[in-house]
Amino acid sequence: MVTIDIVPALRDNYMYLISDPVTKIAAVVDPVEPEQLIAKAAERGVEIQSVLTTHSHWDHAGGNNKIKGLVSTLTEIYGGVGDGVEACSKEVDHGDVITVGNIKVTVLATPCHTQGHISFFIDQQENVEQPAVFSGDTMFVGGCGNFNGGTPEQMYHSMCKVLGKLPPKTLVYCGHEYTKRNLAFAAYAEPGNLKIFNKIEWCNKVQCTVPSTIESELETNPFVRVHVPTIQQFTKETNPVQCLFRVRKMKDEWGKTH
Repeated sequence: MVTIDIVPALRDNYMYLISDPVTKIAAVVDPVEPEQLIAKAAERGVEIQSVLTTHSHWDHAGGNNKIKGLVSTLTEIYGGVGDGVEACSKEVDHGDVITVGNIKVTVLATPCHTQGHISFFIDQQENVEQPAVFSGDTMFVGGCGNFNGGTPEQMYHSMCKVLGKLPPKTLVYCGHEYTKRNLAFAAYAEPGNLKIFNKIEWCNKVQCTVPSTIESELETNPFVRVHVPTIQQFTKETNPVQCLFRVRKMKDEWGKTH
């Protein structure tokens, strides 16, 4: 079965090693500190052939040139169309399929945090027991990325129409460990949501909170709960796009004092 190794980097980033045990071929996601991923690949006995870059920010793409120089088996560095990913050799867009050994990885366009931000989805297939998505800085556990130059419409589409529509059991591997603060705000937004408090209790017992699941995010993440009356009451917005935008603004304000 496909294996996914979570490799922490920098202060709170996550990198990932995706390995096909049949072909012994692997891909890495956002290898900002590539030496750690190279060591993990050696431990797994797999050969890194591709880099999957979610977006162009230095803490995700900043190791691409370095890994290119360190790994002789590397054949492709993928990035989103127009995102300006460091050392990108092939730009990809929504619906494109990348192969990692025998594993098919589908590209999802999830723009807003950056204009060319993409996520990588591994659907259920031979040697894949449970679907998985690598959501970069679009969907976090309990939160979403800053809009930067993006629009509320883009983030709504990325979060609710693309990622939120994946199979409920899909594992969510995000780009940062922000969960405790995200869920603290979620509890502030929805103080009657017991699932949030149960997840906070679990978070306090572990160091790494990834992966989540799409099902859990739909139950606890205010940014994909913009159709739910409690979040609409919290924001005083019934339009889902404006509701999401308001959640983002309110979280930013909340963050100044918490």
